[in-house]
Amino acid sequence: MTSTETLRYFSGVCALAAAVMLASCGERAGEHGGAPSSAGIVVTELELNAAPGSGEPNLTVGPDGRAYLSWIEPAADSAHALRFAVLEDGRWSAPRTIASGRGWFVNWADFPSLAVLPGNRMAAQWLQRGGESKYAYDVRVAVSADGGVTWTPGVTPHTDGTQTEHGFVSMWPARGDSVALVWLDGRKFKPSADEHAAGNEMTLRYTTIGGDGRAAPDLELDGRVCDCCQTGMAMTGRGPLVVYRDRSAAEVRDIYVTRMVDGAWTPGQPVHADGWVMPACPVNGPQAAAEGDRVAVAWYTGADSTAQVKVAFSGDAGATFGAPARVDGGNPEGRVDVVLLDDGGALVSWIERTGEKEAEVHVRHVGADGTMGEPRTVAGSSSARSSGFPRMVPAGEHLVFAWTAPGDPSMVRAARMPLSDLR
Repeated sequence: MTSTETLRYFSGVCALAAAVMLASCGERAGEHGGAPSSAGIVVTELELNAAPGSGEPNLTVGPDGRAYLSWIEPAADSAHALRFAVLEDGRWSAPRTIASGRGWFVNWADFPSLAVLPGNRMAAQWLQRGGESKYAYDVRVAVSADGGVTWTPGVTPHTDGTQTEHGFVSMWPARGDSVALVWLDGRKFKPSADEHAAGNEMTLRYTTIGGDGRAAPDLELDGRVCDCCQTGMAMTGRGPLVVYRDRSAAEVRDIYVTRMVDGAWTPGQPVHADGWVMPACPVNGPQAAAEGDRVAVAWYTGADSTAQVKVAFSGDAGATFGAPARVDGGNPEGRVDVVLLDDGGALVSWIERTGEKEAEVHVRHVGADGTMGEPRTVAGSSSARSSGFPRMVPAGEHLVFAWTAPGDPSMVRAARMPLSDLR
């Protein structure tokens, strides 16, 4: 974000927070599910050998059904290291280093990820500073052919050469031994110009990187998107689907979806018309999950001056979505994730404020018909940026969580709980 956008962001968030507090005073107890309960749920913390100061965790599931956790931790001489571990028989493996170095862009909201491919291949992405400007940084992607023992030095998938923002990546296995990714791209952004000029916009772009580490030419999927909200993706039975926060000329910042159909990406369409007019980026992106033609998308919105976490379902691989259901407990910070279940419903996680600065990581079952289970508390947290974005994945009979425990220093933590307790 530019300095002007940052100021506008905080102004918008402060106004929204005030409106939310006023609105909450008039809500009936239990209107959004009441106080969360952890009765009957067993949360087992999983010991992880992450260094003090670690953060920015992310999770993915490999073809073998195992959970993979990646994170960033400090290294010597003001450097950083990207590391990962695999959950095996309820224990994290010894961490391995993917890459390390100085000059990284390390940010609470824009964090690395892994993609695990068949044939013992893996890909990882992180962010490297690309200029003197605060938000000039590039995506770097490395690949491994031996299960993460060794890695290539990494390539930059975008070739525009501009000293602007490139990040908020979603990455997934593609055809053969290649990996696909989308990201927010600032090549049209000129900080010295009118930031809302027609030619001064963040875009959503896509490319693939082959097993040889070479990137294909990148494509623009949307020419005007929200500046710094995470992207999300899910693999449906008909192909990949990407969700993101759009930005209209009137500053409406609703959640959009684009799908690859017959080898081409469809124009972005709203998952739901919230109509949230926001003059700056809320730094709160959507997430998606899919199984065959079933899709669930979860997101945060501040439409109508009310902070909300919503989820919507699709039965046609994301071509259309039903009316959304509100999931939160009345005072959400957002930072959502979603998992689709075999019963047709979904689990949605988010951060819920419980005090001035205190918060909790919550998870809730939502049926495909909109029926709600009890909200459950996974862990204590904070509404501060340092608490990051909790992530979850299903692994066997368990739901695996990872989050940043804020503190001095911060620390990546992980836990799991039986899926049967959350249905």
